[in-house]
Amino acid sequence: MTVTVWWAAPVEPASRPDLVALLDAHERERMSALRRAEDRARYLAAHALTRLVLAAGLDADPAALELDRTCRCGQQHGKPRLAGRPDAPGFSLTHSGALVGVAVGPGPVGIDVEQQRSLGDLAGLARHALSPVERAAGPVEANGFLVTWTRKEALVKATGEGLSSPMDAITLTAPDGPAGILDWPDSGGPWWVADVATPWPDHPGAVAGAGPAAPPIVVADGDAVLSVVRGTMGA
Repeated sequence: MTVTVWWAAPVEPASRPDLVALLDAHERERMSALRRAEDRARYLAAHALTRLVLAAGLDADPAALELDRTCRCGQQHGKPRLAGRPDAPGFSLTHSGALVGVAVGPGPVGIDVEQQRSLGDLAGLARHALSPVERAAGPVEANGFLVTWTRKEALVKATGEGLSSPMDAITLTAPDGPAGILDWPDSGGPWWVADVATPWPDHPGAVAGAGPAAPPIVVADGDAVLSVVRGTMGA
């Protein structure tokens, strides 16, 4: 069993009506509500790519896939899952900077990518996201913090809890070494986390899932997946 990660570039909606047509009404509404053009481009690429890779694995129409986003609060902003498809794999999506990503695996999976950048309140972010052990390990710098954040975000996305799960309860290995979990009380079972290569060295990526050890992780070309739709539709 493997986890496959597809990376792709953002796509401007006006240039790809074929991809916009794959989205459901909820996705189109959310995308249109985003104020910045770059956010709309990331949203489109990530959600269209998710539908395309899932549909390919299930031999289904990507536009017909029904995504359930029901959060435990009852609103439609939770971890997406495929409704009515018990054969569906686990999946997760992410976007930041110049990249969007989709991970698909045999069970619960989470993926995250973060563009390295300056952080205005690094000390405050560290208090929120780093465990006491991690904070005591030495000075926190932005790039290392974003590596740790990416790993933890992938983990909490895999569990389905998202940012409602306290990141400071998780202690990971140092950001300058391989990803690993040192301590995570009440995590609900064994979980793994691994770094994953991205096309851009200033965009660290991580993927996580359920189980005692990471399975093989395969990186695939999401741009190629997105381009096929345009060719098929004659655009």
